[in-house]
Amino acid sequence: MLLQEPPTELIPGPRAAVASIFRSGDEGTELLFIQRAAKNGDPWSGQMAFPGGRVDPRDAHSFATAERETHEEVGLDLRPAERLGSLGELDGGRANNRLVAVNAHAYWWYDLAPRLTPNHEVAQALWVPLAHLADRGRYIEYIYPATGMPFPGIQLDQQHQVVWGLTLRFLSDLFRRIEVPFIIQD
Repeated sequence: MLLQEPPTELIPGPRAAVASIFRSGDEGTELLFIQRAAKNGDPWSGQMAFPGGRVDPRDAHSFATAERETHEEVGLDLRPAERLGSLGELDGGRANNRLVAVNAHAYWWYDLAPRLTPNHEVAQALWVPLAHLADRGRYIEYIYPATGMPFPGIQLDQQHQVVWGLTLRFLSDLFRRIEVPFIIQD
């Protein structure tokens, strides 16, 4: 899939890692997303994302962070999944001026119907076909409520489910690597 080894830490400051989890579905390859729970004061409240979070000093590496956070957030143990590699490291705080370096690690999940049990941080977990993410008819201008600024986004099936920001930038990296035209090109 043209992914790389875990990236060298290029961005200084706090660190986080997310898991991009793929599986075969009824409409082809699917990718797991979470919708973060609504929470006052949380700049990512209600947003679509990959499962993940901040690095804990006890995490051996950023893969461990992505795996731990995925298990905590949706109850999915990634140990049996195949590690595919990593996408590039990105600054996850561009929209709200909170610098955090984020690594995205990709996994292939072979179980077609894993049991997902979202915790209190997650409102919903859903599998989205890659074909929906590449569908130009779903590309919208998303207005970030905190600033009123427009950003490119992908409208999922529910009105309140828009992929944008950091998650969209990771998807752009992925689609660039597999040579599929996409909503944004970094």
